[in-house]
Amino acid sequence: MLRHLIRDLLKELGEDPSREGLLKTPERVEQALKYLTSGYGKKPEEVLNGAVFEADYDQMVLVKDIDVYSVCEHHILPFFGKCHIAYLPDGWIVGLSKLARLVELYSRRLQVQERLTAQIADAIQETLKPKGVAVLIEARHLCMMIRGVEKENAEVLTSAMRGCFLEQPDRRLEFLQLIGYGGGTKAGAVEPAEPLPIAEE
Repeated sequence: MLRHLIRDLLKELGEDPSREGLLKTPERVEQALKYLTSGYGKKPEEVLNGAVFEADYDQMVLVKDIDVYSVCEHHILPFFGKCHIAYLPDGWIVGLSKLARLVELYSRRLQVQERLTAQIADAIQETLKPKGVAVLIEARHLCMMIRGVEKENAEVLTSAMRGCFLEQPDRRLEFLQLIGYGGGTKAGAVEPAEPLPIAEE
């Protein structure tokens, strides 16, 4: 069982797993790891297919600021942040909560942020067949913050664009502006977009 391996790991680290503070640690760590990797037992079609609806809607659908908690496969340390998802329907929409559940499905695995971003985009593209999908994840990685280079303020941004978001710069810019990037201003890519005018009373 996993808890026995964790007990051996504690010994290798120079600890005494029989002392009071560590007596239940192997069991707790086992439960935590199983929860953090629970996405392996789920499939994206199980999450999405039951909530796909025909709809006469052809404007962007955007869900932003979806919390992301995952585990880096290189150091088994957490990374966390926000995921923003948009798609342009082509006759079909999906229940909004299912997008957040899709993020959860793929993030609850040993991951790299780049693959996580692409998996989310591809699952939506394959299931809904929309005109385009855009996914952007901004995250902080403990493997960079508390070890190695120890850069606690470093933030990693990854994006996956499909269909019209890849082929049409205006669509991509609209997505970035709606999630607060002004076409990339948070990342320092371009000058800030002009603020929206405020109507006078």
